[in-house]
Amino acid sequence: MKFVSWNVNGFRRCLRHGFLDTFLDLDPDIFGMQDTRLSPKEVKIDLTEYYQYWNFSEEKRYDGAAVFTKIKPLAVYNGIGIPEFDREGRTITLEFLKFYYVNTFAPYAGEQLQRLDFRVMWAQAFRNYVTKLANNKPVIIGGDMSVAHDEIDLAEPEKNKNHAGFTGDERKEFTELLNAGFEDTFRTLHPKDEAYTYWSRYDNARDKNIGERLDYFLVSHALTDKVEGSDILNNIDESDHCPIELNMDIKAE
Repeated sequence: MKFVSWNVNGFRRCLRHGFLDTFLDLDPDIFGMQDTRLSPKEVKIDLTEYYQYWNFSEEKRYDGAAVFTKIKPLAVYNGIGIPEFDREGRTITLEFLKFYYVNTFAPYAGEQLQRLDFRVMWAQAFRNYVTKLANNKPVIIGGDMSVAHDEIDLAEPEKNKNHAGFTGDERKEFTELLNAGFEDTFRTLHPKDEAYTYWSRYDNARDKNIGERLDYFLVSHALTDKVEGSDILNNIDESDHCPIELNMDIKAE
């Protein structure tokens, strides 16, 4: 199976910049999208091969997530069961016979770290949520986790210490998530690669490759031997994030 995850930084804009052609070329079995910034019924796309599932923020033009899947899930759950964290439409879980697929968009801590406390509480609640899922069957997590975990995961670690996405609190919470039974598939397969999934739109950051790895595929340890590839598709530039791809020797049914 091929999984693709992508923070599109506004779905309407991404549509105007070739999203559908890119999506069809990628031909994923399961596709998770974050930061859609849509309201219900605002955008309709015809993808006849795919079931579509959307989660919308209560605040217009803010956050939101979607999953497109060729395989119909047994069940679909929006949110993580805590209203404080669910009103922004950040998470969708699809339950299949063999695993759960969780598409998520972690909160941004803010330029002045004004949402850092909220961000940390979300991370703890999310960890509890996926850990409970993993008690039933293995979990695959794909999404924008809004954190560069280690110094290798961003171009300028010294400059970015204590900045959003690279604070000690955020990095610690991500470590706790991994320690709860999950594996960072890209870093396992590419232990020394300095590769990024996000570049600021300012100062030609992408051309200079001054970026951060904020987007991840994590899998339960029970699925580690099923991972065949985990890659960053940095040639795709319709958003300030690029898609990431996970290939696994696994069936949903």
